[in-house]
Amino acid sequence: MACLRKLSCILGLIVLVPLVCEARVLAPSGFVQVRGTQFILNSSPFLFNGFNSYWMMNVATEPSDRIKVSNVFREATAAGLSVCRTWAFSDGGDRALQTSPGVYDEHVFQALDFMISEARRYGVRLILSLSNNYHNFGGRPQYVQWARNAGVAINSDDDFYTNAVVKGYYKNHVQRVLTRVNTITGVSYRDDPTIMGWELMNEPRCQVDYSGNTLNDWAQEMASYVKSIDNKHLLAIGMEGFYGDSMPDRKQYNPGYQVGTDYIKNNLIREIDFATIHAYPDIWLSGQDENAQTAFVQRWMESHLADAEAIIRKPLVFTEFGKSKKDADYSISTRGAYMNAVYSDIYNLARNGGAIGGGLVWQILAEGMESYDDGYEIVLSEEPSTNVIISQQSTKMKSLERTLG
Repeated sequence: MACLRKLSCILGLIVLVPLVCEARVLAPSGFVQVRGTQFILNSSPFLFNGFNSYWMMNVATEPSDRIKVSNVFREATAAGLSVCRTWAFSDGGDRALQTSPGVYDEHVFQALDFMISEARRYGVRLILSLSNNYHNFGGRPQYVQWARNAGVAINSDDDFYTNAVVKGYYKNHVQRVLTRVNTITGVSYRDDPTIMGWELMNEPRCQVDYSGNTLNDWAQEMASYVKSIDNKHLLAIGMEGFYGDSMPDRKQYNPGYQVGTDYIKNNLIREIDFATIHAYPDIWLSGQDENAQTAFVQRWMESHLADAEAIIRKPLVFTEFGKSKKDADYSISTRGAYMNAVYSDIYNLARNGGAIGGGLVWQILAEGMESYDDGYEIVLSEEPSTNVIISQQSTKMKSLERTLG
């Protein structure tokens, strides 16, 4: 194979130049789909172990730093990680993809192209978030500020969900990203099976309406819009999993408060293909001991999985979890025990026929990225015991996938 690849490159200098890049690519084949409560790939069950690396486009804007993106994909695939969740947005500010409403920096878009092409080369599927609830990388606050700057009457950041001008800004971003043609692969994003799915927003929240209804109306409108442009890829809202008013008895599983979402109602939207949950008990249940926090996560996962199976009837992905090094009781062994507990629950629930497709640990960095440290960072090449835990989970999920197939 190596000789054939080399020969094709030599010939490419004469007549096959466009094929040189493709010869190096391990392009994922087929789109990940949903059948009932299961993920399906090429007519077989699709289970996975994955990770978050939100920073990839931002780092790839600097050509000399692109090796960090490549290194993470290389180390992740060596550990069996096959799905990566990352940002497809950066609104205003430094290294912005969208510098102002409808205005895009081509250099930054090419960084996103590179990241997607590297995922393709390493055979990693991507979940791409289209916006942020928080001010980091612009997000919802930047959209409403743009509207204020344009003279639109804005009461709060929650007008993001209801103001026609702001919703127009968001729809424009969706259209620009989904129809983008990758300058490296030549494939439109909406036609690229490297992308497993889109998220409308990372961790949407709404303070003016804790019932979840305001966000539900927005998610319905935007999900329909996404699907009108791209009906090949899966779509999630991007929620943490907080329960709302549609089933009041479920609020007992919340960590003592609501954030304006409704896990049941929001995920019942027809155009939404799979549900998501996040869990940060060290933040949500600050002050409680390790056992209480772990028990909360287990209840959180089990209740959401049961509802995904019986009510929502769609697959579930645990899209963010981790253990912070900033915790007072942190140690490598404590983090290992926590990750093992989460991974065991994911595996056992999937083995018993549950709707869970996999989990995505927060977050994987490359060496030399200390400025991106948030306490949850994992550098696989520097943390061998954690690497082993992750690799073992990957092996178990892949083995279960073969058994179910």
